[in-house]
Order: sequence, then C-alpha cells, then structure tokens
Amino acid sequence: MKASTDTGFPPPQRPLAPPRSSGRMGRVVGALILREMSTTYGRSPGGYIWAVLEPVAGIAMLAAGLSLLFKAPSLGTNFLLFYAGGLLPLRFFQNLSQSVGLAIQFNRPLMAYPRVTYVDTILARAILAVLTQTMVVLIIFGGIFFTQDIRETIDLAPMLQGFLLCTLLGVGLGTFNCFMFLRFAMWKTAWGIVTRPLLLISGVFYIYEDLPRIAQDILWYNPLIHITGIVRSGVYSTYDPTYVSPVYVTLVGLIPMIFGTLLLWRYGREILQR
Repeated sequence: MKASTDTGFPPPQRPLAPPRSSGRMGRVVGALILREMSTTYGRSPGGYIWAVLEPVAGIAMLAAGLSLLFKAPSLGTNFLLFYAGGLLPLRFFQNLSQSVGLAIQFNRPLMAYPRVTYVDTILARAILAVLTQTMVVLIIFGGIFFTQDIRETIDLAPMLQGFLLCTLLGVGLGTFNCFMFLRFAMWKTAWGIVTRPLLLISGVFYIYEDLPRIAQDILWYNPLIHITGIVRSGVYSTYDPTYVSPVYVTLVGLIPMIFGTLLLWRYGREILQR
C-alpha cells in the first residue's frame, strides 16, 4: 500500500529551484557597480576628476580655436555653450556604448559564477556610465552658466529627452557590440574605424541647417545629429530643429539592443567557453 494511504498525508513533493529574485539581482548589480568604480576610477590619480576635466579641456580648446575663425557660433553668442551642447551628448554616447560593449570582457572572470549573468554586467556598467556622464553634464553646464554671461533660457524637457535618447542609443548599440566584440575579433577595430568621424558628422561644430542639402540628406541618418539638435533646442529657446525624429533614434537604439540581447542569451556562454 502507498505511504500516502498509511499516514494520511500525501508524499512530499520535490521542491522547485527558487527563481532569481529581483533583490538578489540588485545585490549582484550593486556589487559589480562598486567593483567598476574602484577599478575604473580608483586606480588613476584624480579618479572622477579626470572624467570632468577631459571634456572641459576639449570644449575649451574648441571654443578658443574656433572663436579665432568665426565671430559667433551658429546659435547664440557664447562658443563654450554652443560646443557643450554638441560635444557633451556625443561623449555621453561614446562613453556609454564603449562601457556597455566591453561589459562581458571586463567581467569575464566573474561570469564563471552562476549568480552573475551577462544582464548583470551590462546593467552595472550602463548604470555607472550614465551616472558618471550625467554628473559631468551637470557640472559643465552649471559651470558655464555660473562663469559666463549667458542670457539663454534653459528648457530642461528637450535636454532630458535628448540625453534619454542618448542613453537608449548607447545601451542599444553597446549591447549589440557586447556580442560582436566576443564573437568577431576584428569587430572592435572595424567599429573604431566607423565611429572615428563622429566628431565631424554629429553636429558638434555646426547645426544641421547650416549644411548644404546633399549633406543634410546623408547626415540625417546619423542618430547623433538628431540628439545634438534636441539638446540644443533645450539650450536655445529660439532654436527649432524641425528635422529631428525621436522615433528614428528610438528604433536605432532598440533594434540592436533586442538583437544583442537575443544573441547573448543564445550564444554567450558558448563563446565564453572557447
């Protein structure tokens, strides 16, 4: 006779493996962020200071050099403010996409632990990069308005929209590159070559409307020129970039993010074991 009929109780059921809780994931991501902070910024003299000084020096040199060639920027009268509106979104994207793209390679030894997943490493690096670049943006824009005679009225909504799109684009392309860097050794070199002209083609030195028609038709497909236009529309209340398409930028960010996530889910462990 079965044990259940002898005791009056059903036989014990084999427990299922507990699902990974959001709290456990948060602890893993938090630990990875602390590790990233100590390894990325804790080993160099000055740490976070250099993260601010580097773009400050770049903007200052651009403003000083180009002010000798032009009487005034394309918008407003202050060269520092104009170039900050173009260079900061570009650097935000570059730092974020690079940080996310190297997430698994940087944390490869930790991937041997079953609790650490590729999602954790990507989230940790993305969060730290976004927080760092946001701090840089606030300090630089705040410093410009504090030290310069700026008469422009800031509209925070377009600026926030621009940097949110920048975040989506950086995380999306970074996630796709995260797989491609692991799968194809030459992809990192190819990506570096393709993105090298971004400083010239992303609207840092000019606005889209200054370009000839043929250049506008080509550069419209660069999502970063949409982002710099949106950010500058928040800096300059009289600027209305009718060419921008947030939907286009969103698609350019979402599509590679989806494909990158699926490819990492399917082939990530297999590639790491090679």
